[in-house]
Amino acid sequence: MRVPYDTMVSEFTRVLIKKGFTPERARDAAEIFASNSLAGVYSHGLNRFPRVVDYLEHGVIDPHVQATCVESIGMIERWDGHRGFGPLNAKLAMDRACDLAAQGGIGCVALGNNNHWMRGGTYGWMAAARGMIGICWSNTMPNMPPWGAKERKIGNNPLVMAVPRSNGEHVVIDCAMSQFSYGKIQDSRLRGVKLPVPGGYDTQGELTTDPAEIETTWRVLPMGYWKGSGMSIVMDLIATVLTNANSVSKVGTFDSEVGLSQVMIAIDPAKFNTPEETDAIVDAILADIKTAEPVTENGEVLYPGERAIRTQRENLEKGIPVIDDIWNAVLAM
Repeated sequence: MRVPYDTMVSEFTRVLIKKGFTPERARDAAEIFASNSLAGVYSHGLNRFPRVVDYLEHGVIDPHVQATCVESIGMIERWDGHRGFGPLNAKLAMDRACDLAAQGGIGCVALGNNNHWMRGGTYGWMAAARGMIGICWSNTMPNMPPWGAKERKIGNNPLVMAVPRSNGEHVVIDCAMSQFSYGKIQDSRLRGVKLPVPGGYDTQGELTTDPAEIETTWRVLPMGYWKGSGMSIVMDLIATVLTNANSVSKVGTFDSEVGLSQVMIAIDPAKFNTPEETDAIVDAILADIKTAEPVTENGEVLYPGERAIRTQRENLEKGIPVIDDIWNAVLAM
């Protein structure tokens, strides 16, 4: 089953208004969720929407709260999210980082005490759409064991980096520090498919491609093994130091994955290059990468974000694929 993008935005907006959002904020939030599914990140679009509604119904998220700036020094600011709606707070923070970068070449907003931002790539694409290089990350609850351990002590902290192109075909990488995000693991389980490579451990302590087994043990595999583990630790350290808010360990003491620490950085390449010069640099590098011989016959080498661009075009034309049970649950809300 496929659903038009505008229909999905409309239904999400309707539900969020009923759960306490103003019409304008409901529309902005709905567009973030629908855009995630539009780009093929269903795990942080429609599939995640019922969970967010549950948070709203149980008072975990206050739909009226908005992040505020608490300290400002030059091109860096510290903001408090007040445990408001994560995606809208993150959007506000990245917009502010871009404003700072437009003024002084670089801007950084450290956003503490925010709730889950859903798809981190949203804010990379947002920065790139404004002609900015975007870098952002978030910590999470402790849901991954550090390398060499069994106990979950570190987060599968998502990292996003984006490079703009004038034609809108931006280069954006969005990756958690686990081999697969929990959203991807959930999406695979819902679709009844195995992961393409091992993504965690089963109940016997063996590496597995079975998403249901990984969800049972919560022992996901850090990407690059010890490298992903180390990256996760350092990202949590930087985010917590800059926000002076909650670390992965502290988030783990809460009832839900709330009060996260996030960092938004924007860099304006136009301070050095014309847009044409930046395009020429990016296009030349991507063109060279495209000349690499694919591993499989008739295969293709893709740059980060290229698949999302293609999926978005296809889903705009044909409608967004949905899991019937989840979509029908939204319609019934």
